Amino acid sequence: MSAHEAPESQAALPEKPGRGKGFFIGIVAAVVVVVVAVFVVVNMTRDSSSTAGRTTVRIGVTDISADYWKTYTEIAAQQGIDVQLVNFSDYSQANPALSQGQLDLNDFQHILFLANYNASRNDTLTPIGSTYVVPLSLYSRKHATVAEIPSGGQVAIPNDPTNQARALLVLQSAGLVSLRGGGSVLSTPADIDQAASKITVTSVDASQTVAALPSVDAAIVNNNFALDAGLDPSTALFNDDPKSPSAEPYINAFVARAQDKNNPTYLKLAQIYHDPRVTSQVEAESKNTAVLVDRPQAELEGILARLEPTVRSAKK
Repeated sequence: MSAHEAPESQAALPEKPGRGKGFFIGIVAAVVVVVVAVFVVVNMTRDSSSTAGRTTVRIGVTDISADYWKTYTEIAAQQGIDVQLVNFSDYSQANPALSQGQLDLNDFQHILFLANYNASRNDTLTPIGSTYVVPLSLYSRKHATVAEIPSGGQVAIPNDPTNQARALLVLQSAGLVSLRGGGSVLSTPADIDQAASKITVTSVDASQTVAALPSVDAAIVNNNFALDAGLDPSTALFNDDPKSPSAEPYINAFVARAQDKNNPTYLKLAQIYHDPRVTSQVEAESKNTAVLVDRPQAELEGILARLEPTVRSAKK
């Protein structure tokens, strides 16, 4: 009660109705109330039956405009699942949104990215279904081959930890840098042996690697940003092999909260992704660079379990 509000006076109890005119009015009113209540219950039942057996699932993605999502949601709807896609332009937001319950699933990251997130946030998000691996490629607007990149040349790479390390491994395979100890999935520019390397690197946000191309000799560009910018994957100077066993950490996956990993609806959604009507569009969207991967859930969890301790130890 506000200090400025006066207390209300106590309301008097209603008088008991007699059995005169008011009695019959009361009966009529009661009948009306019952009729209205029955009408509401019948209609509520009718409304709920029209949506009976349907489930709505919110999935976080970073490529909502891709044609295959339309096909995917249509197939899911035919199986009683109404998918609501939530698009993120910032990779760093989709996992917290899932963890906080704003999403039910997300599908935008590879397992190493997930391991890094879990280790950084002490979280337990888990992969429930694989999708594909795409190559990480080196592009240039100034040179037609890796050999043309001059000594002392500058190459832009993504600055987020997992893509940065992968980019450095690509550059090492291309013969442009040498990483101390051979490098790892956690390498940083500090691990570059400059004396034994041909080029220098500059780290930028992954979304800015394409924009950096005019001012550097070359750039490592994530597949989605390359395609969005109209880069032709066939013109890449170099890329890693998505079919190699060393590409396991880069398997993209549907991810759920740990307590939901056995949810049958979510597992069904992970499998719908492998419907040929979807995968044919995934391959076309990637200009045939995506290598589809359908690994058992237990294997995906095993890859994550192997990566997380390595990531955690590196953060100490």
